[in-house]
Amino acid sequence: QVQLVESGGGLVQAGGSLRLSCAASGNTASINAIGWYRQAPGKQRESVAGLSSGGSTNYADSVKGRFTISRDNAKNTVYLQMNSLKLEDTAVYYCNAQGMVVAGLTFTTWGQGTLVTVSS
Repeated sequence: QVQLVESGGGLVQAGGSLRLSCAASGNTASINAIGWYRQAPGKQRESVAGLSSGGSTNYADSVKGRFTISRDNAKNTVYLQMNSLKLEDTAVYYCNAQGMVVAGLTFTTWGQGTLVTVSS
């Protein structure tokens, strides 16, 4: 079992920066990939950035060059550094982890979400 707790959301002006944190606990060795999603009001949840256990990253086109996903293995924490924030980045941001407990038994786990509001 893996638990995820996000933090770092808040209110920021357009052009500003925030850093989100996702602290993982439990069977973290079973995690194969971890990433950030977001859901804006009235919209579907979308992938923002992902990080594999091998270190490869991927980003949504809308955040490339502005957001950076990273991890601190010693703290079992994944970060999302968000720079040059835009009004359209306003959303609830969720951390997601996917992995395998044993061969054939996979899981996906979500955090509770943290709200990011970008103001003009």
